Amino acid sequence: MAIFNSEDRNRLRARRVAILATKGVEEVELTKPKKALEDAGATVDIIAPESGIKSGKIKSWDVTDWGDEIDVDVVLSEAKSGDYDALHLPGGVMNPDYLRLEPQAIAFVRSFVEEGKPIAAICHAPWILINADAVRGHTMTSWPSLQVDLRNAGAEWVDREVVEDRNLLTSRKPDDIPAYNQAMIDLFSRATSHHAAA
Repeated sequence: MAIFNSEDRNRLRARRVAILATKGVEEVELTKPKKALEDAGATVDIIAPESGIKSGKIKSWDVTDWGDEIDVDVVLSEAKSGDYDALHLPGGVMNPDYLRLEPQAIAFVRSFVEEGKPIAAICHAPWILINADAVRGHTMTSWPSLQVDLRNAGAEWVDREVVEDRNLLTSRKPDDIPAYNQAMIDLFSRATSHHAAA
């Protein structure tokens, strides 16, 4: 169940959230948070670099094999952080590994950092934040194999279900998604909406 409290129903009304992903994204780390955000009233766009898109879709990864194809709403080259109030970065291994080598992806994430907008990242997605120079001085969690990478980039790594530090929210793995979704809704609801409902 994506929404845990009835009060969450409209908490993100008038918020626009970007999800940055590409081929190999862990399916549940995209689809479950997206549903939770939409259930809380947010407008959500899936954004992907052209290199990962085939026929308007990206191919997800489902634990041990390829998963469903997921519709892309906006091509990365046309996306602007100014159109969004918050950013969700799903994981998987392939997805963030591709994105962290994509200059446009790093610039897109970096612009959220510079604008002080909230970012939520799960599993291997903090790799992208490392390349965007967004982790130094933050307490964070991630998939365990990233802990040395994060520490080397200046973060304090802890093994917790969800960690919120200022505008950055991180989580470890698919099992943590219920707690992650709740914390993400809480964090994003405190962000200033630049898109008041018409």
